Amino acid sequence: PAGDPSKGEMGLGAVPGRQPAFRKGLAMAVQYAKAVDCPRIHLMAGRVPVGADRAAVAGEMETTFIENLRYAADVLAQEDMIGLIEPINSRITDPRYFLNTPHQAAAILEKVGRPNLKLQLDIFHCQIMDGNLSRNLETYFPLIGHIQIAQVPGRHEPDSPGEVNFPYLFQLLESLGYTGYVGCEYAPKGDTVEGLGWLRSYWESRGLQHGETGKATE
Repeated sequence: PAGDPSKGEMGLGAVPGRQPAFRKGLAMAVQYAKAVDCPRIHLMAGRVPVGADRAAVAGEMETTFIENLRYAADVLAQEDMIGLIEPINSRITDPRYFLNTPHQAAAILEKVGRPNLKLQLDIFHCQIMDGNLSRNLETYFPLIGHIQIAQVPGRHEPDSPGEVNFPYLFQLLESLGYTGYVGCEYAPKGDTVEGLGWLRSYWESRGLQHGETGKATE
């Protein structure tokens, strides 16, 4: 649960004073995840308070986030689950979101020090905040537990007009040995199934049949 939307909450992980609600929400999320057999849970950081200076509250929010992440990691370890933290860009999508770059996320994960906490890297957010996608994927690859995609700036299908060369990034992920899911975190411009033509085109360009993997083909 992302907290109380009427109060503008967007996650509770790094929000001081909301630790009890975070723990209650985590317990609920674990039950849902078990029911649908999903081994990964996104632990949302939350927003900088309205009117607060980001730099002034950053230390307290990070301390709260680390405390909550360690608690979550222990709970999730009992269920053989992975916790994910996702940087969300603060330039377009959510100006007050606390966690906004992969560099910040990596530093927090290092401080938390739990192997079952990973980085949920959304290419859309990463491109807006930092660019340098190839190097960022290579640098943070050991931390990545999930990938999400959307074209920039429209946040539509990967083959819609935009800044990012997704076929190149897909091949890079293959070369790095990524075996996880790639989440389509975009708004389809039309019919969802028709909008997946980019995926069929990519498979064909790699000489694969529908849904095959490169390893299986080899």
